[in-house]
Amino acid sequence: MLKRQHYIALGIVSLLVVILLHLPQQTAERLKLAIGGLFLPLFGLASGTQQVSDKAGDSVVSRRELLRELEQLRAENQDLRIQLQKSVEGRNENARLRALLNFPKPAAGKLKAARVIGRDPANWWSAVFIDLGSRDGVRVDMPVLTADGLAGRVFATGTTSSQVVLLGDPNCRAAAKIPETGEAGIITPGMGGPIENGIVTLSYLSRMTAPKTGQTVVTSDLDIKPGQTVLSSGLGGVFPAGIMIGQVIDTRSSGYGLYTEARVKLAANLNALEAVWVLLP
Repeated sequence: MLKRQHYIALGIVSLLVVILLHLPQQTAERLKLAIGGLFLPLFGLASGTQQVSDKAGDSVVSRRELLRELEQLRAENQDLRIQLQKSVEGRNENARLRALLNFPKPAAGKLKAARVIGRDPANWWSAVFIDLGSRDGVRVDMPVLTADGLAGRVFATGTTSSQVVLLGDPNCRAAAKIPETGEAGIITPGMGGPIENGIVTLSYLSRMTAPKTGQTVVTSDLDIKPGQTVLSSGLGGVFPAGIMIGQVIDTRSSGYGLYTEARVKLAANLNALEAVWVLLP
């Protein structure tokens, strides 16, 4: 029964094809338009379905793009947090660098920053190692400073590092003066050394004659007072004049009364050195 219906349908289609082929051209075009109009709704439905599918696809792609951008923003946020932590450290270091501007202007030369990378085990409190060496232009006896004042001098150099002896060590004596009085002397180790309290001795201060009485008295009895500033004098050829060393604590007679010496509190904290500057010629 079904086969018979198929044959009938096939026969009808064949007959219509034969008729279309033998129709005049204008009539055939009109017939094609009429038949095409019957299928237009189906074409519109298919087109609408395609548009909805495209929009849905766009929606899915946009969501994926948003997720990708979100992940990117999270990664950038993490990077910014890390950079913020680094910037805090950099800000603290910059503060120390800006403090360097408070130095009295030294002799001609330039300052080269260095980091303290260690201390001498055999002389823990009187010598440090820095990360500059001969390849950086560092030479023996070059002055080493901090943001607060004089620290010491270069004692030995390697290719990439150098040893620095600090004020208060017997190998680091510095010619110094007290600008308020004009008195000059030599910085030598303190009684307790800079190990405990950062105190050194300004030795070999002169004696002088007191006005009116004509008696010979030590200079400290006349002029030197606690709190007065001690600077490098420039004598000796190692340390330029005008570098801050510290402040006078008190004075006393020494050498069986032959000269006066003053205890000096160092301006630089030699027990907590992190960054220093080498004065290059």
